[in-house]
Amino acid sequence: MNTNTQRAVVLVLLLSLMAATRSYLFYHFAPVPDASWGVFFIAGFYLRNWTKWAFPLFMAVAVGADYFSIAAQGIDFWSHYCVSPGYWFLVPAYLALWLGGSFARRAYSEANPGKSLAAVAGGLVASVVVCQLFAQGSFYWLSDSVPQPATVAGWWKNYTDWLLPYLRTAAIYTGLAVIAHVGVQQVARLAKPQRRSV
Repeated sequence: MNTNTQRAVVLVLLLSLMAATRSYLFYHFAPVPDASWGVFFIAGFYLRNWTKWAFPLFMAVAVGADYFSIAAQGIDFWSHYCVSPGYWFLVPAYLALWLGGSFARRAYSEANPGKSLAAVAGGLVASVVVCQLFAQGSFYWLSDSVPQPATVAGWWKNYTDWLLPYLRTAAIYTGLAVIAHVGVQQVARLAKPQRRSV
């Protein structure tokens, strides 16, 4: 996956997936887990050469989807439960996922699938752990929605309660991307004309 056309296809597919699963209207009619964490990781893998402009685009779509979803409920964006000063920590949180995917891409080798899979799994786990630190930590410490007084013990319990569900969802979407990646590779390999041995 190295041509600009292929990258553009991946970009459109990932943006569409994130917008659809992050949208309140879609969720209301077909409850599908939010793909955002998996999308940022997968985008980092495939679009790392476009990071300077693609990452801000993905952030804009994420914030736009949040705004649209909240407005569709008839709620003011800034008064929603999930929106606090900590909301802006989603930028470094999602950047951690993007960089995790980029790390996995650097370690990727078509000739060594075991090493590649280990890099994807390790990069995903590490980046989700860091993402959760930023996303959950900023919400816990900065949001008025968290019962006071906030404590380190309360933060740790909240952090660990939500870490595995977020990791599981990101792993499902990443796993589906790995399956699609391998499938596309196999189709491309079979489509190539075979050399005849003389």
